[in-house]
Amino acid sequence: MGDKPIWEQIGSSFVQHYYQLFDTDRTQLGAIYIDASCLTWEGQQFQGKAAIVEKLSSLPFQKIQHSITAQDHQPTPDSCILSMVVGQLKADDDQVLGFHQTFLLKSFQGAWVCTNEVFRLALHNV
Repeated sequence: MGDKPIWEQIGSSFVQHYYQLFDTDRTQLGAIYIDASCLTWEGQQFQGKAAIVEKLSSLPFQKIQHSITAQDHQPTPDSCILSMVVGQLKADDDQVLGFHQTFLLKSFQGAWVCTNEVFRLALHNV
């Protein structure tokens, strides 16, 4: 990983950590947010660490597994990292759905936190 730019290393590590927590214990995700963080989940907006963790913890499935197809990371002019993830998820009923998710990461008190996040299932009307 040492040959990648630092923002790619940080972004990739964050994505791996996020989905590991999401897939095993969503209640632990609070550590990656701050009180000013915002989440848009399928068009619904949530602000603040507590509201975000409550939303993610209340999602209507017991098991979930994410499979990452691609991830891209960019540095921003204000020293943040923009990360976009595309992949598939498999929930309780074993239905596989495509998704895309975007994170804005910021260094905060010595750690990287998610200040903004947008999630959408990749559903299409055929």
